[in-house]
Formats: sequence, C-alpha cells, structure tokens
Amino acid sequence: MKLLAKRAPTVAGPAKPERPARSWWAVVTERALEVLMRLAGISAIVFVLAIFFFVFRQTPPVLYTDNFKVTQFLFSSEWYPTSATNVRYGILALIVGTACVSGLAMWIAVPFSLGPAIFISEFCRPKLKEALKIVIELLAAIPSVVWGFIGLTVTSRLIMHLTGAPVGVNVLNGGVILALMCVPIITSISEDALKAAPDTYREACWNVGATRWQTIRRIALPNSISGILTGVILEGVPHRGGYGADHVHRRGLLQSSRARRPVPVSVDRPVYGLVNAPVCAGDTQVPGVKESLPYATAVVLVLLVLRINTTSISLRVWLRAWKKW
Repeated sequence: MKLLAKRAPTVAGPAKPERPARSWWAVVTERALEVLMRLAGISAIVFVLAIFFFVFRQTPPVLYTDNFKVTQFLFSSEWYPTSATNVRYGILALIVGTACVSGLAMWIAVPFSLGPAIFISEFCRPKLKEALKIVIELLAAIPSVVWGFIGLTVTSRLIMHLTGAPVGVNVLNGGVILALMCVPIITSISEDALKAAPDTYREACWNVGATRWQTIRRIALPNSISGILTGVILEGVPHRGGYGADHVHRRGLLQSSRARRPVPVSVDRPVYGLVNAPVCAGDTQVPGVKESLPYATAVVLVLLVLRINTTSISLRVWLRAWKKW
C-alpha cells in the first residue's frame, strides 16, 4: 500500500505593490539624459582623436625639407634654425630637459605629498581635516603662470644666493616650481585613496596588536597604491611636464632663440622643455618649418607621454595584483 504524502496547503504571500505608471514626460526626460551622457562620453574621445589628427597632420611639411633629418632631430642638441648655410634642428636638449625637470619634480613632490596625505587621512580630527583640505584645494587652484612668475623672480634669486649657481633659471628651479605645482593635487588624490582603504582591514590589524604606523605601512599604503600612482600619473609628465620649465625659462628662450641648446649635466645648468618648441623655432624663414616644427616636437611629446602612461598603468596593475609595496 502506497502512502501518499499530503501536500501542505500553500499560503499566499502579501501581494507585491504594483509599480506606479510613469508619465511620458519622465520617460522622455530619462531617455534624453541618457543620450546626452552618451554623446558627452563619445565627444571626449572624438575631441582627443581630433587633436591627435590635427597635430600629426601639421607635421609632414618639416619632414620633407632638405635640411631635416629624423636622427638629427631626435639625437642632436644643435639648434640653428636661422643658419644660412647649415640649418640644424635638434631637440635632444629639450627632451633631456623635460625628463630632468619632471623627474626632479616627482622626486621632490611624491614624498612631500604622501606625508600630508597620511597625516590628513590617519591622524587628523574631522574639523582640522576639513580645514586642511580646503587649504590644499586653494593651493591647487593657483595658476601655473603665477608659479612661473614666482620661479623667475623669487626662487631663481634664492637658488643663486644659496648655491652659487651662475644662473637662477636652471634644472633645480624648474623642478622645485613644478613640484610645488604638483604637491596639492597629488596630496588630495592620495588622501582619497588612503581613505578608500577598508576600515575593517585597519581594525583587524589593530586587534592583533599592530601599531598605527605598522597599520599604515602594511595595510593602508599597499591597498591604496593604485590610487596614489593615479595621482602621480595625472600630475607627472602628462599633465605638468614642461610647465615649470616653460614659464620659468620663456624669457631666456626669447632672448636666445638662435643659440645652441646645451644638454643639462647638473641641476645648476639652464634647461629647456619640449613645450618651448614654438619659441625655439625663432624667426627661421625656411618655408613651412616655422609652422610645422612645433607640431613635430608635439608629436615627440605625445609619444613620450603615451609611453610613460603605459608603463605607469602596467606598474599600477602589477602592484594591485600582487599587493607589493
């Protein structure tokens, strides 16, 4: 005899509230906003590609001149655009100058940015934290022209007085000014990255007896390294590369547009950046060169920025995957 199990009576749950019908105006508005957001994202990409196209399109005229050689352009420091017999265009000094100023600026700015970021994120009280963040944002809003004027009139004299350098507009001056420009933004982004690290990690570390500094070194910094690198990437060569050298040394370039561009061998030597190419072109009368030579230099700068970005992003991904400091 088979026993049939009695099925338990189903109890109907509470009825789900019906979704109120949306008006046609709300639907149309949502669709319109979605289309506008998509267009905004696409337009950003289109604008960047248009800039690339414009820069690369203006470069060919200088490539087909009789006195232009790519190897000499990239690996020579001789700059004589107005020579009557032997015209030479060499941007090696500009490339090395940009690398020296940007490298020195990052070497100064990163430690001076991580210190305030760690203090604001891990040690500050709420009221003091908000006050310091306002001050940092105000410093970040100072125009680069103002920093250039300070470098030309203030730090150049200090450097000459303290170091005995023959000129004040040199690698050290450009690196210091560029570092001062980068510190507020790197500090702000690094503080946000440190704050984004989960508090549960900190609490677990404290529960096993770790000190505050051990928690910062073992937990906060490794888990926020990708955000810190993002700030360094944004404020490094891609964003600020050459700005300090540009605003500090533009007067000297205007006075010596026909001189040879020396490669800087020490921090007390004059330096020239890639963004100075329009001024470095001087008053050359070679047809097409004066207009297209700055664009050729811009192509070199763009390729350098792409290479630096690619390397930095690869390093960030590797650190995020392996959590190594």
